[in-house]
Amino acid sequence: MTTDSPAGKVRVLIADDVQETRRNTRLMLSLNEKVDVVAIASNGRQAVEMAKEHRPDIVILDINMPELDGLRAYNEISQIYPDTGCIIISAQKDDAIVLTAQAVGAQEYLVKPFTVDELNAAVERVARQVELGRQRLQQAGQLHTKSEAYLKRLAEEYSRARRTDDKALEVFEQLAASPQCELRWLRTLAMLYIIRQEWSKLKALAARLEKQAGVGKN
Repeated sequence: MTTDSPAGKVRVLIADDVQETRRNTRLMLSLNEKVDVVAIASNGRQAVEMAKEHRPDIVILDINMPELDGLRAYNEISQIYPDTGCIIISAQKDDAIVLTAQAVGAQEYLVKPFTVDELNAAVERVARQVELGRQRLQQAGQLHTKSEAYLKRLAEEYSRARRTDDKALEVFEQLAASPQCELRWLRTLAMLYIIRQEWSKLKALAARLEKQAGVGKN
């Protein structure tokens, strides 16, 4: 989990408009030595702002809060930090609401009043899911990096050999698909389009080349 907390504890944000619920939830989590409560909010908007500041691993959100309800608050938080886990808490158990919570990505739904064991078990389950999700994201990033490095090696080889065949075109187009593609590969691709007389593709690439070259001069 996030290393800012002592001994790699799970960082938790609590948001509820009822002070007693905020206090009780905080007290319950204080009994869990694996948890660090990093922020407590009294409404959904405040929860979003505090999530930006404290970067929690898990947010515990009441479903009905002023300014922004728990589901919409989590939707905003997850757009900024997609790997954030969520536990929705509510005074009522409504199957439709549970399904809606699941649809926005919440992993757990607790009905108030919940027990210490119920809360900590939910936190433990969500923490495991968050950790697994982050591992998958990391692996996907590593695979992407390896794939890009392989394409660049091929591009170097094909560029030296002055290849203009379909395989070379495929490699340079794959490199160009990245917004961070180096200018030299875009220029090589443009030359390929000219040689192959693929004028419509060249026209689309020319605008990007002009823009990227202009940025490089500034």
